[in-house]
Amino acid sequence: MSPYLAAEDLSMFGRDPWWLVVVKAVFCFAFLMVTVLVAIVWERKVVAWMQLRIGPNRHGPWGMLQSLADGVKLMLKEDVVVKRADKVVYVLAPIVAAIPAFMAIAVIPFGPRGNEISIFGHRTTMQLTDLPIAMLYILAVASVGIYGIVLAGWSSGSTYPLLGGLRSCAQMISYEIAMGAAFASVFLYSGSMSTSEIVEQQADRWYIVLLPLSFLLYIVTMVGETNRAPFDMPESEGDLVGGFNTEYSSIKFAMFMLAEYVNMVTVSSVATTLFLGGWRAPWPVSTFWEGANHGWWPMLWFIVKVQLLLFLFIWLRGTLPRVRYDQLMKLGWKVLIPVSLVWLMLVATVRALKNENYDFADIALYVCGGVIVVLLLSFLADMYRGKDKEAEQPAGGRAGFDPMAGGFPVPPLPGQELPPVPRRRPRRERELIVSGGPDTQSDGSVGGSTDGKEASDG
Repeated sequence: MSPYLAAEDLSMFGRDPWWLVVVKAVFCFAFLMVTVLVAIVWERKVVAWMQLRIGPNRHGPWGMLQSLADGVKLMLKEDVVVKRADKVVYVLAPIVAAIPAFMAIAVIPFGPRGNEISIFGHRTTMQLTDLPIAMLYILAVASVGIYGIVLAGWSSGSTYPLLGGLRSCAQMISYEIAMGAAFASVFLYSGSMSTSEIVEQQADRWYIVLLPLSFLLYIVTMVGETNRAPFDMPESEGDLVGGFNTEYSSIKFAMFMLAEYVNMVTVSSVATTLFLGGWRAPWPVSTFWEGANHGWWPMLWFIVKVQLLLFLFIWLRGTLPRVRYDQLMKLGWKVLIPVSLVWLMLVATVRALKNENYDFADIALYVCGGVIVVLLLSFLADMYRGKDKEAEQPAGGRAGFDPMAGGFPVPPLPGQELPPVPRRRPRRERELIVSGGPDTQSDGSVGGSTDGKEASDG
């Protein structure tokens, strides 16, 4: 192993007795479920506050049991199975979507990897388990959840769920590429894919300070990965009624909603682990309190950071409108992926120069020089592109206008004219067909025929 790579010490994992493993697994499940219940109520309260509404205030004190009442209501509703559905896949799809959302929390550290806490007299770590490739495990599990949404749309036997499933598949695949590139920058700095080791490497400085662009890229991709507003195209009620879950009801619909919110908690936990120091206390607290990162206190800091990221989800939903689908895919393929790859190359260059014992001033000079060269090349390319567009315009006063040039119809600007619509001349004159009953006052021909019929009857 290279001396610059972190040597993971995972010997403390895998030593717990079976009953302690069960206790930790139940705690992880309970943590996700309770956080989901709190997040649903919090989202309704915060969005109502932002939109000057009352919000839930009936179930429990201050409406705190609203999400629990929703869960009971969904379980008691009639479970309808559509006639044209593929029954086996139709039933399995919500399970495939929900189970992977719970699995990723197994490698998330809630505290130090030493024997910091005691559970029923047994010293153990505040983490279910860890792997040398824990982050790859999280990526793999997140990818499996896509199949649940795609299969739900396909097995429903309806057009709108199928469109929602295809939208979700394309969106998740495109945004997972940029997410993987954001992860790679963290791997380069920490020298490890182990979640506990990544948190240990942030003892002096969190990666949000060292890798701010990676953090911003991951924030955008995790919103797209969870199909949340403003990237909730697969559930766009304006054109898809409800998306991939249109034909689902009762507990199966509740499992899709549960998977969405559990995924929100999971990606927030991953962002906390990779960029926000994980379970470590924030800067002002860690400077004057040595015990802030020991005992049960690390779990408090971890939960607070996760809740702040969940508030970011809610804030975005209550602030930003839904984007068009072509804008969504353009952001994923033409912006996030190129930016993440260029940023990854810069991070790799900085790490290579530091490993070669270059001075920080030299590294900054090389990186700034490369950025300036890229900006100059892009400026020259834009300048020549603008000249080519000017040469293509006609010499007259008004320029030609293509309303479908951007892939979406737009109205002409002042000074632009729409091209004439080609029309075929009719072969014969079209007859005027009156809708409804005959109007004897305005239609003389109909009146004349009626009078003739009356004369013959007389």
